Amino acid sequence: MTTDFADLESHETLLTGQSGDGTGRAADVVDERIFWLVTKRLLPRGRSPDGWTALFLDPRDGRFWELTFPHGSLFGGGPRQLTLVSRTDAEGRYGRGVGE
Repeated sequence: MTTDFADLESHETLLTGQSGDGTGRAADVVDERIFWLVTKRLLPRGRSPDGWTALFLDPRDGRFWELTFPHGSLFGGGPRQLTLVSRTDAEGRYGRGVGE
């Protein structure tokens, strides 16, 4: 059974998941929401060469979001973080044309 989460709201600029047990194995509801957003709602627009950072576009409002794993040393990369980034920053990191 698939759980639906809330779409991104206009006031949101940062979502940070937490691991439930300190090892990165158990995800909290924020981490689960981030996963849902990047797999069901946001459009992929770029990926870093190492694959650990990705850029997404919210088609509803045109905002760019960067997916990172700030605790990458944890099992499986640890919990996710989704950060709002400007178009200028997105193009600087992932190349021109990311919004197309």
